[in-house]
Amino acid sequence: MDTHAAGTLDEALLRLHATGPEFRGWLSNHAPMAVEALARHGQGARVHRWLDAYGGRLEEKPASYGRITTENWAAALGDPRHLADWPVYFAERLAERPWREVLAEWWPRLLPGITASATHPVIRVGHVVRLLLAEGGNAPRIAELAHALGYWAARHQRLPAGVAVLPAPDGAEAALRAVRPVSDRSGGINHRLGRLTGLPGWAERVPEDADAVRERLAGLVRAAVGYYGTHGHGEPVMLVHAATAPNAVLRTLPALPRALWPASLAAAWQAAAGVVAAYAPPAGPLPPGDAGGITARELFERAAAHGNEHVIKFADTALDVMAARPDDPAAPAAALRAVELTDPDD
Repeated sequence: MDTHAAGTLDEALLRLHATGPEFRGWLSNHAPMAVEALARHGQGARVHRWLDAYGGRLEEKPASYGRITTENWAAALGDPRHLADWPVYFAERLAERPWREVLAEWWPRLLPGITASATHPVIRVGHVVRLLLAEGGNAPRIAELAHALGYWAARHQRLPAGVAVLPAPDGAEAALRAVRPVSDRSGGINHRLGRLTGLPGWAERVPEDADAVRERLAGLVRAAVGYYGTHGHGEPVMLVHAATAPNAVLRTLPALPRALWPASLAAAWQAAAGVVAAYAPPAGPLPPGDAGGITARELFERAAAHGNEHVIKFADTALDVMAARPDDPAAPAAALRAVELTDPDD
């Protein structure tokens, strides 16, 4: 990211920190994630224009419910009445200690609630951690980490107790296809996840070597991107998160102690498989598309011109897969399918 784009992104984050993490009830504010992706991929000139258009739907920060401290945080975890209070708590902690130390302390506390708010909090964390690792820390970026962690803490929500571990094939692609959809498809994702009875135990086989854990997680991201390419029509917006959530975890691994990587893999699978269980298309897959040799730059330009925040974030994840596997046509084809399937106003 060049200096001008980084400065533009910092300006955008400062604008966004005057807004709340949600709007219209509990819809997530995607802007911090989308503007980070735009700035990273050479679309910095679009950032403020995009934010002007998106910002009309955002709301002011919610009112404080009560101060969170080191003594009462456990009782406040998962209490959305504290949406305004958790970012303040994390800002205080981040003023006291390096951001990596705070992240390492809180990651295992937050990870069991990875599916909270349709996985948006962990995705927001993944974007800002990538920014901090690549560009370094400053006030707007550290503040963004406080907001991202705070959103996750306020909306922290575990999958229902007693979800059975079902047999799973070893390959991530086959494991995603083996996920059983929930029987009752009514309601939003929180309602659907609450009806889960079992998920394939793909993440039960955790490699001993940390680098192998990372590679297995990268394989899950590749598989989830490819899954969207053939199954995204089941719910074009929501199925994006089956890929972007585990990729957020993958982006965060370098900032974490390696001892936390196995649990991170397990949680990433829980997020991806949970989204698939909630939104897999009843009619089955479609044939994969043809990207026609599109370059990474052209692909992201297409997503940025489309403008939908989910399309932008999914293309951003697809570009990660393309960088690792340049000869694999599945990722660009899936990103183009997201452009085709998604209404710009959704």
